[in-house]
Amino acid sequence: MRNETIAIHAGYEPEATTHAVAVPIYQTAAYAFDSADHGAALFNLEAEGFRYSRIANPTSAVLEKRIAQLEGGVGALAVATGQAALHFAFVNVADHGGNIVSVPQLYGTTHTLLSHILPRQGITGRFAESDGPDAVAKLIDENTRAVFAETIGNPAGNVCDIEALAKVAHAHGVPLIVDNTVATPILLKPFDYGADIAVHSLTKFLGGHGTTLGGAIVDSGNFPWAKYAERFPAYNKPDASYHGLVYAERFGRTAYIERARSVYQRTMGSVLSPFNAFLLLQGIETVALRMERHVENARKVAEFLRGDSRVAWVNYTGFADSPYYPLVQKYLDGNASSLFTFGIKGGMEAGKTFYDALKLITRLVNIGDAKSLACHPASTTHRQMSAEQQRVAGVLPETIRLSIGIEHISDIIEDIDQALDKACGSARLEAAE
Repeated sequence: MRNETIAIHAGYEPEATTHAVAVPIYQTAAYAFDSADHGAALFNLEAEGFRYSRIANPTSAVLEKRIAQLEGGVGALAVATGQAALHFAFVNVADHGGNIVSVPQLYGTTHTLLSHILPRQGITGRFAESDGPDAVAKLIDENTRAVFAETIGNPAGNVCDIEALAKVAHAHGVPLIVDNTVATPILLKPFDYGADIAVHSLTKFLGGHGTTLGGAIVDSGNFPWAKYAERFPAYNKPDASYHGLVYAERFGRTAYIERARSVYQRTMGSVLSPFNAFLLLQGIETVALRMERHVENARKVAEFLRGDSRVAWVNYTGFADSPYYPLVQKYLDGNASSLFTFGIKGGMEAGKTFYDALKLITRLVNIGDAKSLACHPASTTHRQMSAEQQRVAGVLPETIRLSIGIEHISDIIEDIDQALDKACGSARLEAAE
């Protein structure tokens, strides 16, 4: 099946009891066992089924299957938020210590996780000088447990060379973990280019309506954990908490995602509620259509801004002179993201005036909503970073991040024009074609 069909049908057929067409909300904490032996088999990971909604839930299971199929993976785990997904994704490879080598262009809270939180748990985050494979390779050593990148950086908008980063990671015997939130599997399927694990904030484009927090980890099933037994003992030595179970032996290609669920979801409990899973499924049904409109609208807004004398610069990878333009053609089939940044002449103060003057476009820190959204990263999402860290991450003092929604393009541009007028004192509306 293709994306549009997967997004609507994958993972569910009308259930046998009621024949409900919509995915039911299984609002239950626990599930009855047939017998003592049945319960034991479930808890020993010897039988499939549900035992407690902290570990798995039928509504969430449909969401997991749908996301896994969209990404082309062997399994997924849905959790409470995108940040919880990132946390689980990292510790699931590095809970015996080591380091994660990352590109520098990251969402601010992800940077904080790698630079401040994980080091307290014995895991070091290392940040390359750029998103280039050579810069990443310089930091990999015998203690590296994974390479990490955002397929499209937030808010930098950079497009990572997934295939090149995967080759570097695999040459050193470690997986490539990517955050595919901004691109979504509609624009980019990173497993096709060698990535091993994909992470999503379902709150963003996949959910699409700004109503529901959620996250997901997707396993490609392609990384050979058994081949690198010394680097990844958690997959290749008996787990005392499961009576000596060896994940690489028991689960094979699904070892990563099964360990994430059995070890971290079970004990840490960052659970996605069944109702939130239901809401996210509603959003995913229309994601393919929405992404088309997001991309189309963003191109027109970027062209408007680039042609306006009140604008100092526009960082939009759909322009032919962008250094990332060739990667947009290779990985995104020419569909530049609807997330991009720009700066107004007059610097930070003019930018703040523009930001405050917006009427239709909402001022907040979310992205990927059906509504157009704007953010001033230096004062919000990246506020905890130093000025130099912000610069490397693609954030300048005057940077405005836009997440272009699916409203009528003329209304979006008219709002931007009037805000530019207030910020710069010269109004000249250019109609969108």
